[in-house]
Amino acid sequence: MIPICLVTGFLGSGKSTLLRHIIERHPGERIVYLVNEFSPLDLDGALLEREDEDVVAIPGGSIFCQCLVTQFVGHLKSIPERFHSPEEPVRGVVVEASGIANPMVVEQMLAETGLDEVYDLASVVSIVDPGSLPKLVHTLPNIRAQVEAADIVLVNKTDLFEPEEVDAAEGIVREISAQARVIRTVRCRVDLDIFASAHVRTLSGEYASGPDPNFARFSVAFEEPVDIERLRQELEGLEREIYRAKGFVPTGDEVLYVDMSPAELTVESADGDEPWQGLVVVARGDDHAGTEQLVRRIESGDLSAG
Repeated sequence: MIPICLVTGFLGSGKSTLLRHIIERHPGERIVYLVNEFSPLDLDGALLEREDEDVVAIPGGSIFCQCLVTQFVGHLKSIPERFHSPEEPVRGVVVEASGIANPMVVEQMLAETGLDEVYDLASVVSIVDPGSLPKLVHTLPNIRAQVEAADIVLVNKTDLFEPEEVDAAEGIVREISAQARVIRTVRCRVDLDIFASAHVRTLSGEYASGPDPNFARFSVAFEEPVDIERLRQELEGLEREIYRAKGFVPTGDEVLYVDMSPAELTVESADGDEPWQGLVVVARGDDHAGTEQLVRRIESGDLSAG
């Protein structure tokens, strides 16, 4: 049996950061990473491929939605033949689910497809941050489901919040799931045995029938250099309606990686040649007029440098 570690967590909570730490802790081991993004563009997978070649990207929705589950199952079925060899067997599979995914159907999916005879769901790790959890857990059902399904919950980004905010987030987690192991982390730095089999679960759910109406997604390409400070100000002004924004932004002198989550907005130099320069934004489904306007302004060149 090949063990699976399923990593869940809301947009920007730190899932890709955890995967990079897993790669660091398992040098030379054949671990396959399936990276699922809500956006139609594969940004996280492209970044992880710089650190490990065994990365499979599944962009464009949730792997637990009818729109992508067949593709997800196909990738799982192909892994033993594609990656396994007697000289270098597959040590395990790490699945990074989309930030908007409801993972409660995962065991049913494995059983229905016969993949439960190939894979063992060893662990489910959910990541939360003290900024978004208290604000969104009562309005976005999938955030609660991610915690309910978890064996381990990482309360991440504890360095960015006051102790009482961290305490409040941990209290919410323990209220939702009394049996989960709760660990406080900074940048998801934690030593976990992700492939150790966990307790017997009783997960039960249904496949999503289509895109979640709680979210609206946008992507825009940059045709010319951008004034990064103006872009930063625009994004910060829309923090009430934007759940996540990320992308590679050309400034003329260099390409910067912009990453906005409910906890913070970071801008850093992009390390390498980026095949696509643009921004992906996930906003509130019921209130995203400002985001639409920003996308139109970028497309018209209103934020161009110079």
